[in-house]
Amino acid sequence: MTEQTHKTSDVFGISRDLPLNYVTRTSADDLLINNLTRARHLVIYGSSKQGKTSLRKHCLNIDDYIVVHCSNKWSIADLNSAILKRAGFEVTLSTSKTTSGKSKILAKIKTNFFGSGAEGGAEAERNTSEQITTQPLELDPEDVNDIITCLNNISFNKYIILEDFHYLSTETQKDFSVALKAFHEESKYCFIIIGVWLEENRLTVYNGDLTGRVVSIDADIWQESELRKVVSDGESLLNIFFSEEFTNDLIANAYGSVYIIQEACYQCCQKYGITRTQETTITIGSKSEASEIVEAVVNQQTGRFNSFITQFADGFQTTELQMHRWLLHPVLTGDIPSLRKGIRYNEIRKNLIAHHPSGAGLNPGNITQALQSTASLQVKKEIKPIILDYDQTNLRLNIVDSSFLIWLNKQDRTELLALAGVEAVAPADGPTAHAAE
Repeated sequence: MTEQTHKTSDVFGISRDLPLNYVTRTSADDLLINNLTRARHLVIYGSSKQGKTSLRKHCLNIDDYIVVHCSNKWSIADLNSAILKRAGFEVTLSTSKTTSGKSKILAKIKTNFFGSGAEGGAEAERNTSEQITTQPLELDPEDVNDIITCLNNISFNKYIILEDFHYLSTETQKDFSVALKAFHEESKYCFIIIGVWLEENRLTVYNGDLTGRVVSIDADIWQESELRKVVSDGESLLNIFFSEEFTNDLIANAYGSVYIIQEACYQCCQKYGITRTQETTITIGSKSEASEIVEAVVNQQTGRFNSFITQFADGFQTTELQMHRWLLHPVLTGDIPSLRKGIRYNEIRKNLIAHHPSGAGLNPGNITQALQSTASLQVKKEIKPIILDYDQTNLRLNIVDSSFLIWLNKQDRTELLALAGVEAVAPADGPTAHAAE
């Protein structure tokens, strides 16, 4: 028996805190820790629910950073204002205007720096014995220089973490990519940006000047040995064993998703009534139960996946070509191994030429434009987490939700094509398009 008793929900499943069976990875944890002191911005990227947030929670002390959760409704001004708020400022609109005609903001510090509880302006002079206040700082929220000045005035010294960066509009992401160069050259502030995509150089695509100033960390990759350690560490904490057949089948069916592993182990424990560490060691789970539980876990999201298909097919608005609707065709007819690698642009184009009503007359520019807006369309439709993302560097359409792949593998593709409103054709891997398991 283990020396300490733990709740099953603190070990397996999804929780707000770090799971007790957290496994460090050389490709992620070590890379992040080794770059924290290199004065570069860090980008943590990967598919949905692959441990990006847990990674930064594990590698950083809570007092070392502030967190800003991005919104799809934010402009660069909104993002900068949110950063100031999390840094301790009270931000209000000013009656003054910027050169572009937009309202400036007043930044007034609210943070208790030295235990005095005093409240002062952003230009306040401070020491350990007294705090002299001046008027709040008036600034342009779109100007990175003003934001740097504001943070300098309070001697800000923490990492700034931007969670859900992918939810920002493409325009705001591009604007902030430009600002990041100024943060690197004109200040000591470092950002840790977390987003759902599989493109290593996403920010440098938006701003080439960031080359060498940003370190990208791929949190998507889980080796089989690492996934098995997630299971075995959880077993030790709960004093249980999953049968070898259960674990092997679970790993084979999880498609590298640590979320599926965690949730399936939790559901198996629930099935056997294991809510905490056991007094005596027991063995649970079978091969058939692994497949059943994985299917049950992903089927809980059937409504979300069906909604994604219909909403994505509708596009931003009704158009003659209906490009987003037809982009679903290669996704819904592709075999699972190919979809896991991502669909190359050339493969997408061939598929659309063969099946789109415009055929060979389809303009490549229309295809590229639709691909580049896949993420922004899902953000606008409030599809969370997003399922498709286009890698502009490698020209691949990626599925960034492993659960969708597992779910897709069990569906009748003809029915899904009908749901999407595109031509029903015999998929590449059989009449019902079930990929080989």
